Amino acid sequence: MTTGSSSTSSATADGGGISTFRGQERALRADRLGTGGLLLSVLAATAPLMVVAGVMPTTFAVMGIEGQPLLFVLLGIVLVLFSVGYAEMSRHVHNAGAFYAYISRGLGGTAGASAALVALVAYNALQVGIYGIFGFEVSGLFSTYAHVQVAWWIPALVAIAVVGGLGWLKIDVNARVLGVLLIVEVALVVVFDIAAVADPAKEGLSLHAFNPDTLSGAGVGTALCFCIAAFLGFEQAPVYAEETSRPHILVPRVMFLAVSGVAVFFALSCWAITVATGPSQVVGVSQKQSAGLLFYLTDSRLGGTFTDVLHVLFVTGMFAAMLSFHNVVARYAFAMGREGLLPSAFGRTTGSSGAPGTGSLLQTAVSAVIVIVFAVADDKPTGDPTEPVLHLFTWFGNIGALGVILLMAAASLSVIVFFARRGSAGAQAWRLVTSALSGIALVVIAVYTVKDFDVLVGAGPGSSLSWILPGIVGLALLVGLAQGLFLRARNPEAHARIGLGNEAFQLDKAATETP
Repeated sequence: MTTGSSSTSSATADGGGISTFRGQERALRADRLGTGGLLLSVLAATAPLMVVAGVMPTTFAVMGIEGQPLLFVLLGIVLVLFSVGYAEMSRHVHNAGAFYAYISRGLGGTAGASAALVALVAYNALQVGIYGIFGFEVSGLFSTYAHVQVAWWIPALVAIAVVGGLGWLKIDVNARVLGVLLIVEVALVVVFDIAAVADPAKEGLSLHAFNPDTLSGAGVGTALCFCIAAFLGFEQAPVYAEETSRPHILVPRVMFLAVSGVAVFFALSCWAITVATGPSQVVGVSQKQSAGLLFYLTDSRLGGTFTDVLHVLFVTGMFAAMLSFHNVVARYAFAMGREGLLPSAFGRTTGSSGAPGTGSLLQTAVSAVIVIVFAVADDKPTGDPTEPVLHLFTWFGNIGALGVILLMAAASLSVIVFFARRGSAGAQAWRLVTSALSGIALVVIAVYTVKDFDVLVGAGPGSSLSWILPGIVGLALLVGLAQGLFLRARNPEAHARIGLGNEAFQLDKAATETP
């Protein structure tokens, strides 16, 4: 191949289908993120205010379990155990495909192809679900404060356009946007926590919610499913590995900071809710107030102005989560396009920003189509007119959560196989033990999630939704396996590249530049 002196070299390709287009467009731009930017990008996906105001009251109300704060502690331990092996893997594999890259390295390219499609479906589902509840909440704000009726799908579609536009910007610009929104909402939740402790209910500063006896009953497994969804986001740190200067240091550091910080924050905030209501009353008050519980508690302690600001930050926190998930989906699509699992156009970055623009367009288009479909259903209600938008949130949110739980379980197994095959099992023994323990726990949670899916999505007993919705994740898994088997049979060279990411690109570049 001949190359010019300009950095905009012509497109090249090898037999394996990995090409370079304008030199660096097969690689994400490095040095965009430091520890702070990466941590903020990851934590934004957890949407702390949405969890405190939405997930926690729902879990108290539906499951009737007073010990929810203890569940956050237990899940934090499980996910820290998971992070030990996952973080060590990140020192050896730097790929925007994260989960599927790790699974490929341990369990092979066919399993990796399956994991890639599951990840793409799961994170798209999480993203789309938040658009639904975002539109619903913004519509409520217009009605309450401006006395204007706005259909939920209008702010949802506007948000899709704005997030899609931000997805084309440099990742460090996105990190600053996410950082401002995240810091403000966390600060307001901390203010509530302090107010609750300063003004407890009649039972005082009771630690009853941390008593193991509060976790007895049939609803504990389902409550675990509700609560683990609150942690989703910390596992995204390796997705940005190619955009950091020292991924082998920054990615593990951010993962441990994220999962431990989130566990402590959620456990304390959930405990503060039990203190504000009284542990014996928290279930009853949650059933009465539902998603309005946090605002009901702040209104009586911190006043109407604080509560109004909290309502607005509830919405901006969801926006931050949408932008974070959008970035992750775009990077998974980029990694899959670069390795032949999606059309090659997805494997190129865009312009001076170095962002995965085609992947961003894909996520934007998928979100728009699904929101429009639910908007059409909302125009022809069969009962409660809020049903379509709430179904959008609960259905897709739980589909996404199930997919990520399965990916974490598979990644735990992959860590063990990866180091065993490298002859490092002895040196990495304690990390492999933590991976095994977390993998077992995650499989148990996944089984409960499938078993109780009708409860999670609010469907009746025997509803076909209890198998159709989790079946979407199962279908993605099977289609991904079929794609992997097809590539192994028809294009073994491309199959061998699955999970190699930028490493394969660099090898191709070196090969083409060799005389």
